[in-house]
Amino acid sequence: MAELKHLIDVWTGYAQGLAGSIGALAFVCAFIWKMVAIDTRSVTEAKRWIGRIVFGTIGVEPAGVLVRVLTDSVSR
Repeated sequence: MAELKHLIDVWTGYAQGLAGSIGALAFVCAFIWKMVAIDTRSVTEAKRWIGRIVFGTIGVEPAGVLVRVLTDSVSR
């Protein structure tokens, strides 16, 4: 059981790192899009995407905590 918990913890860490990296790259792209956009509608859409990206990237942390809580409850 300890090996399975360790495997889940490792892969959860990898997934959090990957989601954080992709989220940071997407945030930079959306921010650049917002800065170079000429049309006000495009700027508004870029702001929406920035909000979605930030919300999604921050949402990865509670998911990691939930995985830890669930794996700790199974091992007891």
